[in-house]
Amino acid sequence: MKKVYVCLLADIIHEGHIHVIQKATSLGDLTVGLLTDKAISNRARLPYMDYGQRKKVLENIRGVVQVIPQAEESYAHNLRQLKPDFVVHGDDWKQGHESKQRASVIELLKEWGGELVEIPYTKGISSSQVENALLQIGVTTDVRLKTLRRLLAVRKVIRILEVHSALVGLIVEKTEMQVAGKEKCFDGMWSSSLTDSTLRGKPDIEKVDLTTRLQTINETLEITTKPIIFDGDSGGRLEHFPFMVRSLERVGVSAVIIEDKIGLKRNSLFGTGASQLQDTVEGFCKKIKAGKRAQISRDFMIIARVESLILGQGQEDALHRSFAYVDAGADGIMIHSSQKTPDEILAFCKSFRAKDPHTPLVVVPSTYNTITEDALEQAGVNIVIYANHMLRASYPAMLGVAKTILQHGRSTEASDKCFPIKEILTLIPEDVY
Repeated sequence: MKKVYVCLLADIIHEGHIHVIQKATSLGDLTVGLLTDKAISNRARLPYMDYGQRKKVLENIRGVVQVIPQAEESYAHNLRQLKPDFVVHGDDWKQGHESKQRASVIELLKEWGGELVEIPYTKGISSSQVENALLQIGVTTDVRLKTLRRLLAVRKVIRILEVHSALVGLIVEKTEMQVAGKEKCFDGMWSSSLTDSTLRGKPDIEKVDLTTRLQTINETLEITTKPIIFDGDSGGRLEHFPFMVRSLERVGVSAVIIEDKIGLKRNSLFGTGASQLQDTVEGFCKKIKAGKRAQISRDFMIIARVESLILGQGQEDALHRSFAYVDAGADGIMIHSSQKTPDEILAFCKSFRAKDPHTPLVVVPSTYNTITEDALEQAGVNIVIYANHMLRASYPAMLGVAKTILQHGRSTEASDKCFPIKEILTLIPEDVY
């Protein structure tokens, strides 16, 4: 029998995939090179199913002889190992960013006289259409909860954007861009106590309770699929934190970040300009341990936010606390800074990574916002949170429209600053359920 090779992502199997598989099996023994989660990590979205689940589906399709991992987007390694007589693919990769991959496969096949077989693209169906249908269905809490750990395993840097409403959740869910030939998107959402409070006209002093904040989260979870990280402020009293963990875990939140401060909460960006007290190392470690004991799933994450740099306690204190919190069971460390340059953050990352190369590091570059994600990645950062930008963007836009209406005594002059009425009416489909 001839040897045939097909590369698939196989997260959502549809009619087009079946056509490719049927053509491939008619030519010989079919080996499917299944893209690993890591190989897909540069694409816009992490697969809904992990590698093991996708492999099991393919192994049960008639005609598939074996399924092997394709650990990178390039076909080169697998093709040189197998030297197949045929590679089968849909003809839709003749244009676009995959055309370079196609050219590479053709050159590789020449080495042993293999042939590329292309079949017509199946019209009327696409993975993006099926993804939109899945978005309407939603995901279960356990699937969503696991996603952050899956992302950490395969993505170099995870990009998180603040969400203060379900509408902003849709922006995070759907916004994608081609940048330098690669698709970029936001990997998840940040539920910020600052923006939750501001949206309700309340000061950022933990005045909005967990029940109220969970209402926004539930509304967002209902129409999105990406993971959520929750801003837990200080986590509350030691006795109360386990209840927060259980509540967040139950609805499908992937992680909570709590800061090592006590007393009346004041926003960290006040720095030493406002009276803020840091918890003892022992006291905060007890809170972390209490939260870890309370969680049911191994996938939920408790991330410790270290305020030492904010409060002027220096690098040595920040590092001492971070290592202690990791020893206490923290699943990650968020290091915060109110400086306008990233110097102290980079210094911390260098020292931390010298001793601990594995624990996830989280940063929030709100004040030191000139640094790029690439530079943070090189410093060993795993998660970058854009913590308040959606609310900060919305306020000046709304204020500008309000002033324009006052100035002119009508709304005509504000029209170009507003989303068209017809588009707002059709933004959310009526047949969501």
